[in-house]
Amino acid sequence: KIHSSIFGIGHRLLPYLFHHKIHLRTSELTQYINMKTSAIIAAIACTSASAFAPASTVSRQNTALNLKVGETAPDFALEDQNGKTFKRSSNKKPLVVYFYPADSTPGCTVQAKAFQEEIQSIRKEFKADVVGISGQGAESKQKFAQELGLDFSILADENDAVRKEFGVPKAAFGFLPGRVTYVLDKEGVCTSVYDNLADAASHIEKAKEALAEMKPAKKAGFEFSLPF
Repeated sequence: KIHSSIFGIGHRLLPYLFHHKIHLRTSELTQYINMKTSAIIAAIACTSASAFAPASTVSRQNTALNLKVGETAPDFALEDQNGKTFKRSSNKKPLVVYFYPADSTPGCTVQAKAFQEEIQSIRKEFKADVVGISGQGAESKQKFAQELGLDFSILADENDAVRKEFGVPKAAFGFLPGRVTYVLDKEGVCTSVYDNLADAASHIEKAKEALAEMKPAKKAGFEFSLPF
């Protein structure tokens, strides 16, 4: 059963990646498969021990989004690529928080470039800011930011503590970290959630749409026109 389960990982994951045109390095794919293999072995051991237990004692993992629109985002403090600590509750303006799988991977590079191209517009038009979050350390963040010339913060969430607090769902049948963007108002309340692993570039437009909806409407001014 263990061997068939392990084989099933590749059998289900690889077609998904191919269909959605998600490109991973061999080492990255191996790492994810190894992680899932360990989880399967542990799950099988737990299943055999609980097979005769009452149904009420068996718990299921909830894969739904924990942070929903209208809820206040968890507070967090993480180090960015410049060694500075970003604290969510200290931010007093609208904030785009996007979780991505890993630094320097193809899809995440596309996504970071898209946010970089629009960061000045976001700051000027919406008086907002952007932070990216993934599980690699500060050194990896520094390298990734330098490669792309990023001037917004990407934060080191080692051990995925903040990802877990937000309840970011996994993607590709649970094999990969999810790519999810949250838009928060200046009070930290979530106004938008966008979950799309495959189309990394689409996150910037969805974020801007959410920011535009929060932008106060312009007051109608008095208009006067001459009759001739």
